[in-house]
Amino acid sequence: MSTVRFLSLTLLAAAAVFFAARLIGNPYVFFAGYVVLQYIVLSTAWNILGGYTGYVNFGTPAFLAIGAYASVAFYKIYPLPIPLLMLIGGGLSGIVGLGTGYLTLRLRGAFFSIATLALSVVVQTLVTNWDFVGGSRGAYIIRPMNAPLIGGGYIDYLCLIMLGLAVISLVIARSIERSKLGIGFATIRDDEAAAEASGVPTLRLKLLATTLSGALMGMAGAPLPYYVTYLDPASGFSLTYAVNSIAMPLIGGTMSWIGPLIGAIILGTVQQLVTVTISSAANLLIVGLILVGFVILAPNGIVGLVRGRR
Repeated sequence: MSTVRFLSLTLLAAAAVFFAARLIGNPYVFFAGYVVLQYIVLSTAWNILGGYTGYVNFGTPAFLAIGAYASVAFYKIYPLPIPLLMLIGGGLSGIVGLGTGYLTLRLRGAFFSIATLALSVVVQTLVTNWDFVGGSRGAYIIRPMNAPLIGGGYIDYLCLIMLGLAVISLVIARSIERSKLGIGFATIRDDEAAAEASGVPTLRLKLLATTLSGALMGMAGAPLPYYVTYLDPASGFSLTYAVNSIAMPLIGGTMSWIGPLIGAIILGTVQQLVTVTISSAANLLIVGLILVGFVILAPNGIVGLVRGRR
């Protein structure tokens, strides 16, 4: 299937999902749907570096928060449309991803993962001491009541925007997987030393992966202040983002673009149900139990399990 045809089918599916949610008429569907869609973007972005290239990244909260706090900063200076804020947040996060990659991608294995974890700590420290965006007190955002263009509540609009970003992320991931770039990423994941000895420009490819992954995460974070209406460092740099962005691709399968999508839908939906029926405090416990189960029963995820049975 060509990329154009895949994009068309994905847009049709996204439109069907959005209009089905509107027919239900329950506002909570959009509140929960936004979270699931956000995790689709984050897990897909993480998989570009962690799944395709094999570099485990614990810095998801840092890239997400850069996009989110960029929106807070512009809200205080001059409020901009959400799509423009997403481009700005994605650009800033992409630049940070490029710089981080250049400084750390010569590290391998656990050393690289520790470096990305340190990035989150550094960015959180900077934000906590930046009074303009609220610092440790946090910042309030006044969300508009009505959605532009489409009518209805503003959460509907945010959900539609995140749905569009999820489509873009999936198309990018699938295009990478089926291109020479994806083959280059796979050679790095399988044996980086052999790939480098064979003439593969490993550093250039890894920098591209970190930049693209960081940019998508930053774009996913830009609408967050308008969704939560109050953003502080504790919520912006929540461990939940790091854990879910890793667990979802692992559960779905890291070798394919559809794996993070499956994992995000399953795990995100379960978490929303647990939040409503039990408590949001049980979310990480549920993630841990499901992840342990899949590591034991299906170490290659759902996609790997299906392919193995075939």
